[in-house]
Formats: sequence, structure tokens, C-alpha cells
Amino acid sequence: MSKAILSTAYLAPIQYYSKLLKYDEALIEVYENYPKQTYRNRCSIYGANGLLDLSIPVKKIETKTKTKDIKIDYVTNWQKLHWKSIESAYRSSPYFEYYADEFLPFFTTKTDFLIDYNLALQNLITIIIGIEVQIKNTDKYIVYNELAVSDYRELINPKKKFIDLDFKQPEYTQVFSTRFSFIPNLSIIDLLFNVGPDSLTYLKSTIC
Repeated sequence: MSKAILSTAYLAPIQYYSKLLKYDEALIEVYENYPKQTYRNRCSIYGANGLLDLSIPVKKIETKTKTKDIKIDYVTNWQKLHWKSIESAYRSSPYFEYYADEFLPFFTTKTDFLIDYNLALQNLITIIIGIEVQIKNTDKYIVYNELAVSDYRELINPKKKFIDLDFKQPEYTQVFSTRFSFIPNLSIIDLLFNVGPDSLTYLKSTIC
């Protein structure tokens, strides 16, 4: 059985879901010391003015707080702001209305822990797309290559670019691509709202 280890992620990028499709089992690292400014609480979508980052605020953390212990901060109504941004970006896409009702509850109800929120969203997306993969949280911190699995915890990162020989991304039609240009590796919802039921076929085409 092929395995990969990944970070948790909020509406993860297409590259991330390509890995979920490529491997039989995905381990989600929850015992790491939580790093800031990553896809763990952030996603990128295609807004009317180009690339738009959405970040989930988290409660103040102490040094070396584990990812599994990170709580979402609801002092600001970020859920309403995120949903308005998503709706504004994709309401004219071919499949937004088709899937919107399934995503809306994630922006109207509260979940305490970031890991639980991300996992519930991830489960919904894998079901919609048809990705069959076993997803498990780690039960301890996995030292690099300890389990001889493919390790993407730090490689799939908004602040880093790495040469991924197992991933390619053909262009597809995006809502604002005629105004600007194709933006690769956005959140999986960019693919889902624009490509819809063909998202699985597209993801298969990204695997080298």
C-alpha cells in the first residue's frame, strides 16, 4: 500500500488533492509544532482582482503548540467574509450553484479545532470528487522518512516552490482567466466550481 504524509490544510490546493488520489493512504500530521503562514489555515482562490488568499484566524498559541491543539478564533466573523469572497469569485462559474449548498454549512456553523474543521471539509471534497483514499491522523510526530513514506508536509507550501516531478497541471477554464491569465494550483474549490464532475478526470491527468 502506497502512503503519503501531509499537513492538514484548509481547502487545500490542487497539488494536495493530486497526492490524495495518487496514494492509497494519507497520514495527516497533527503532532507537529504548528507553523504559521501555511496551507494549514489558508487557501488561495481566484478573485475578480486576481489571486486572493483567505486565512482562518486561530487563537493565540504558545511556543510549540501541536497542530491538533489549535483552536479557531471566532472573534471576527471570518466565516461570513470567506463565504462572501468565495461566492463573489465563483457565483458565475458553471458549478457553483450545484455544490454551494454542501459547502455553506462550513461557513455558518462553528467548529472548535482547526484539524476537525479541515478534515470535515476534506472528507466532503473527496466524496464529491470520488477520491477513494484512507485518511488517518498521526498518533505521534513522524520523523522525516521514519516510515519510508512520501513526505509532503513542508513541500506543499504557499511560501515555497519545489520541483514536483510527479505533478503537472494542464490549464482549465477559470472564471477570470480571460481577464488575467490562468493561475495554477489554486484551492481545490477553484477546480470543482469550474470543472465540476470532470474534476476526478482532471486530477488523474495531473499525476506523472
